[in-house]
Amino acid sequence: MSLSLTDIARLSKLAQLELSEQEAADALAKLNDIFALVEQMKAVDTTGVEPLAHPVAVWQEGLSMRLREDRATEPNRRDDYQQPAPSVQDGLYLVPKVIE
Repeated sequence: MSLSLTDIARLSKLAQLELSEQEAADALAKLNDIFALVEQMKAVDTTGVEPLAHPVAVWQEGLSMRLREDRATEPNRRDDYQQPAPSVQDGLYLVPKVIE
């Protein structure tokens, strides 16, 4: 797939961008390079290759992407935050009905 200058003009109009002829030509070249790269990647035979959650998992078995333990570190201050509210019930803020 490749684009033409008319495609770039149409896309720039949709994106509400004003591009000079040189900028449009540069954008065309860059986008066509991206599409060419995608076509090269599509041509690679991936039969039998298992999908990875993260590419580093190829080199590190049992990779966990969490950088810290997933636990609450702040105290529960719901009551403090809801104290100035005009109306609260069961830990929820009550608001006037807007839609009937």
